[in-house]
Amino acid sequence: MADAGRPKLNVPPRIGGDGVPEVFCADEQTAVPVDLARWQVLAEHVLHAEGVRGLCELSLLFVNELEMTELNELHMGKADATDVLAFPIDAAEAELVLHGQPPNRGPDRSPPDPGDMPLLLGDVVLCPAVALRQAPEHAGTLDDELALLVVHGVLHVLGYDHDEPVALAAMRARELALLEAHHWSGPAPMGFRQEHTE
Repeated sequence: MADAGRPKLNVPPRIGGDGVPEVFCADEQTAVPVDLARWQVLAEHVLHAEGVRGLCELSLLFVNELEMTELNELHMGKADATDVLAFPIDAAEAELVLHGQPPNRGPDRSPPDPGDMPLLLGDVVLCPAVALRQAPEHAGTLDDELALLVVHGVLHVLGYDHDEPVALAAMRARELALLEAHHWSGPAPMGFRQEHTE
């Protein structure tokens, strides 16, 4: 799966049981209109492009600034709203979720088959109000900003990071390639390309 410019990830293959990856979306804010179906499709395209196969689940949640501030403080130690947070479920956590489910079958039935259960990938939480505010200086438009944040969050759930220069360059290159393939259907706008490839 690795190709030039993509980091070698230390995550297990993301292959669930019989089925296809699913993205569940919820809009829990009212400040900015959000087209849930559009962002769901983009997230599904990213999962497919990254080799995610089988019965897998990812949640994509749009929240208000207060909720994002609380999440950012609780999980990142920062007392302000951020644009996107990703909460991957690693293999050990997935095992606990998968096998730690309460029994729902009688004593005369076989235990549930893990292959029948979805592989839980994690959650991506976005704050459209922050995206709207930062879009002019970041991605250019709200539409491009939300697309970037969806792709960025999904890549984080799948194991990408930007904690060092090489990883940052690889993640930015992958974001750009995915946006060009699934958001713009062609080359990125010049302003976006200059901002995100330097």
